[in-house]
Amino acid sequence: MSQRNEPTNLGAPRVCSIADALHIVGERWSLLVLRELGFGCRRFNDIQVNTGAPRETLALRLRKLEEAGLVERRRYSEHPPRDEYFLTDAGEEIAPVLIELRKWGERHATPVVGAAR
Repeated sequence: MSQRNEPTNLGAPRVCSIADALHIVGERWSLLVLRELGFGCRRFNDIQVNTGAPRETLALRLRKLEEAGLVERRRYSEHPPRDEYFLTDAGEEIAPVLIELRKWGERHATPVVGAAR
């Protein structure tokens, strides 16, 4: 990544679209939620099991991703009220980033099989 075209912003954080993107998806549970939705996992309990996210944390991340326009919630049952979650076009566009992150992890990250995360 070249920095020569990016001026230094002395005394203030650099204005950067990477930082803007990380504000939305730069948290572990958010990325894992997007992974699960990309795999076709749609229901809260299934997403929770597959990510290991605490219920409250997962609810907050889904809400944040919905507010950011990456996830759409659709009601599939009224009694009791139950929703499914789907990637929007913007959410689908992050798939290549997740694929590259997975590839990088396979090459450079130590496997943490069965360990607490």
